[in-house]
Amino acid sequence: MKADLIATRQSILNGEIHPQAVAEACLDRAQSSACKDVFLELTPETLLETAVQAAPFESPLAGLSVSIKDLFDVQGQVTTAGSIVLQNRPPASNDATAIKRLKAAGAGLIGRTNMVEFALSGVGVNPHHGTPAAWDARTEQAVGQQHQAHVPGGSSSGAAVSVATGAAFIGLGSDTGGSIRIPAALNGLVGFKNTARLVPTSGALPLSTTLDTVCALTRTVRDTVLAHEILSNRTVPSAHRPLAGFRLAVVNTLMQDQMDAQVGRAFERSLATLRSAGAQITDIDLPELLELAPMMSTGGFSPAEGYAWHRQLLEKDGARYDPRVAQRLLRGEGMMACEYIDLLQARAHWIERMTLALQNFDAVLSPTTPITAPKFSDVAPGKERDAEFFRVNGLMLRNTSVVNTMDGCGISLPCHQAGDFPVGLMAWHGAMQDDTILQLALVLEPLLN
Repeated sequence: MKADLIATRQSILNGEIHPQAVAEACLDRAQSSACKDVFLELTPETLLETAVQAAPFESPLAGLSVSIKDLFDVQGQVTTAGSIVLQNRPPASNDATAIKRLKAAGAGLIGRTNMVEFALSGVGVNPHHGTPAAWDARTEQAVGQQHQAHVPGGSSSGAAVSVATGAAFIGLGSDTGGSIRIPAALNGLVGFKNTARLVPTSGALPLSTTLDTVCALTRTVRDTVLAHEILSNRTVPSAHRPLAGFRLAVVNTLMQDQMDAQVGRAFERSLATLRSAGAQITDIDLPELLELAPMMSTGGFSPAEGYAWHRQLLEKDGARYDPRVAQRLLRGEGMMACEYIDLLQARAHWIERMTLALQNFDAVLSPTTPITAPKFSDVAPGKERDAEFFRVNGLMLRNTSVVNTMDGCGISLPCHQAGDFPVGLMAWHGAMQDDTILQLALVLEPLLN
C-alpha cells in the first residue's frame, strides 16, 4: 500500500522528498492504464504549480494531489456531473465551498473524476465516459485478471480509483445513499460519510437536497480525519478510549441478509478479531429497518428532489441521459406533494425511533455492502441487463442508505484478507456522532488490517 497523505507530508517536511516529485508520480499514475476512464479532465499544470510553491509545505495538504468528483464547481471548469447533457454549460465562475477549503489547505488539484451520471447509482457504471475498473489498493495490483472487469462502485467511482491507484491522496466526492462508502468498500479504501449539515453543499450539483453529503475517500483513517477537518472547518478532538470502552452493536435485521460468501467470511472474521481484542459487541434486532422499504414505496427523496432539478432538462434532452438514470429520475414525476410531505414526516418519526433504539450504543457495525464488486459484464449498459443492474444497485445501497435516511454518519473500513476481493466493514450511528465514529475507526483500523 502506498504511503498515506500524512506520512508523505511528513517526508516533505523532513526534506526527504519534494512535493514536485510526489506530484509527478501522481500524474504518472493518473496517466497509466490503472486509471483508464478515471479522469474526465486532468489539470497537471494546477497540481505542479501548487507543488512547486514554497507556501504549501507548511499547509495541511502540502500541495499533495486531490481529485475532484465532477460534481463540484471549480472556477474556470465545466461541471457536467458525468453527463453529456451538461457538456456545453459555461465554466463555473466560483469555486464550490469544499473546493475553497481544500485550496486554502494547500491541495494540489489533479483533475475531475468520472462518476455515475448525476450521482444516481451505487454501481459505478457510466455509458458516456466508460467505467473505471475496481482496484485493490492493498496489494497495489489487480486480484487476478478478472478483477479488472469488476465495477468500482458509485457514484464516486473515479474518485475511489484515483485514490486506490495512487493518483490522489484524497478523492473529494459525495454521498447521498452510499456514494462514498460503497466505492470505498469495493476498492479497499476508507470512506467517511459525515453528518450532512457539517459540510456545505454550495457549488455542488444537487441530487437530493435532503440527503446529499459532501465528503471524501482516503487510504487511511488518519487521512480521513484530516480531510473531514478541512471540509467541515472543525477539529476532531483526540481521544484515547480503548476498544473495550466503546459500546458496539451488530444488527441482525436486514443488514446481513444476502451476504455473499466472501463478505460473510470477512465480516465474521472481523467481529471475531474485535471480540478477541476486548470489544464489547451486542447482537440486536432492529425492526425499524423493515419500515424503510414501505416508507420509500412512492419513490424516495432522490427521485423526487432530483426530478425537480432535472425536469426541464429531461423534457428537452431526456434521450441523451443514461436510460437507467432517466428511469429513476422519472419516478419523481408522479410523486404528489402530499406524498412528499408524508415522506418527510415519516422520516422524522423514524429517526426518532432509531435514535431511541440505538441510544445505548456508541456505534453499529455492519457490512458496508453485502456483496463484493460485481462483474462489469453483468451490469453493463443494455436493456437485457437492466434487471440485474437494478437488483445489484439495490443491494449495494441497502445498508449504506440506512445511514443517510437517519441523517447519520458512517465510515467504511477495509476488512478483507490479502488476495481476496475488497470488503468493507461499516461503523455508523446517528446525526452528530461523527467524532465518536472517527475515534472508533482509529482504534479499529489496525485490528482489521
